[in-house]
Amino acid sequence: MLELRNVSFSYSGQTDGGLRSISLRIPNGECVLLCGRSGCGKTTVTRLINGLIPNFYPGTLEGEVLLDGKPIAEIPMYQIAGRVGSVFQNPRTQFFNVDTDSEIAFGIENKALPPIELSRRVKLTSKELGIEGLQNRNIFQLSGGEKQKIAFASVYAMNPDVYLLDEPSSNLDMASIRALGDYVRLIKSQGKTILIAEHRLYYLMEVADRIVYLEQGEIAGSYTPREFCKLSGSERRKMGLRAIDLREESPECPAALQSGLTLELKDISLFHKKRIILEHISLKARQGEVIGVAGYNGAGKTTFSRALCGLHKECSGSFLWNDEPMNHKKRLRLSYLVMQDVNYQLFAESVEAECTFGIKNPDRELTKQTMEELGLLSFRKRHPNTLSGGQKQRVAAAVSLISGKELLIFDEPTSGLDYDSMAQVGGLILTLAALGKIVFVVTHDYEFICRTCTRVLHFNRGKMQDDFLVSTENETKLRNLFSIDL
Repeated sequence: MLELRNVSFSYSGQTDGGLRSISLRIPNGECVLLCGRSGCGKTTVTRLINGLIPNFYPGTLEGEVLLDGKPIAEIPMYQIAGRVGSVFQNPRTQFFNVDTDSEIAFGIENKALPPIELSRRVKLTSKELGIEGLQNRNIFQLSGGEKQKIAFASVYAMNPDVYLLDEPSSNLDMASIRALGDYVRLIKSQGKTILIAEHRLYYLMEVADRIVYLEQGEIAGSYTPREFCKLSGSERRKMGLRAIDLREESPECPAALQSGLTLELKDISLFHKKRIILEHISLKARQGEVIGVAGYNGAGKTTFSRALCGLHKECSGSFLWNDEPMNHKKRLRLSYLVMQDVNYQLFAESVEAECTFGIKNPDRELTKQTMEELGLLSFRKRHPNTLSGGQKQRVAAAVSLISGKELLIFDEPTSGLDYDSMAQVGGLILTLAALGKIVFVVTHDYEFICRTCTRVLHFNRGKMQDDFLVSTENETKLRNLFSIDL
């Protein structure tokens, strides 16, 4: 059993993300969903249970955190690790090896199991989780979603009593999210205790026993699934929560496009070490378009986005801007990419400095206005690496507007975002489109596509399988693409 008794915690040097007088009891075998806005304290709860607070995250802690009646502060970290398995929002932060099999075996290897047993457990884990195709792979060549599966597998192989999952669906495609839901049902059937901090709620409605809503570090509500589903859509949105049933989401009418074709791709093929990633991609785009790029994990979406902005050079075919050819250097000057792992592009000492980093003569008024619109103004003096994942994503999105580039690419911009932040990023992207920018959005987020995109490209099996408008006329096609039952 897990129990938090009147727990308060504040991070050293921070004003948000902490907890105030939290009391929570989770019996063995219960699946609890933690939800709430970014920075409300969800991740902090998980860090208290797995011992990272206060051992790795310093701060002021009051109250007690108990595992089977024993204070976690009195349990050695190696014992906690054997009983509590954690899957972090960014799986890259918990990898210790360069190949998938070694990573899956890492935890059980530290238990000094014999090599024959290690091999058996790795094979059994891969089979039970349906990831045999990810065995014997280089971790650095995996997509974000594939890395998340390996992170889960490495915990599953250790067979802990308690699972802590922090935004586990943030980088997954729809098929992988369904598989994740199956994973949760599997470990629940094994009697495991599960605590999941999530913004994407829909795939957990049939497996969660209880939904706990946090607001500004306090428990503001505790619901059974039936009680939670009785809340209206507007009530949930006011709470900063995402959709609980994607069938309730419908495409909105595309925005009015500005005249004239600006960007054209002619017979583009992309390679990696002479291996074809995508081939024969041709398309045209106008100013003001917001183009969603969809497809399963590993379909080449991120490679496509990197090629658009000149970062991926192994390609053939022609990129044209106003009928003028663009090599990779010209595309770099013209475009801006918000990466899937936003930590790779945060360099400055404060949020305010990050928003103008590398920009000559930045517009200070625009900078302030953008930070205010994205809810970042109160964090302007904070170091970007002290922010939550969703807050970091908003910082990178702010830079894209302030930089003044014409071709903007967002790679999974709603990864780890609550409803408010998703709406803010969506509003930013629509603002960019209204200014005549061309925006590409690599995403698995059906809810976001319905609200923001004017058009969708579908990549599968190395080709662009479809290209269609996001409209009520194409709703069936869009739902089929995301495997959403009508």
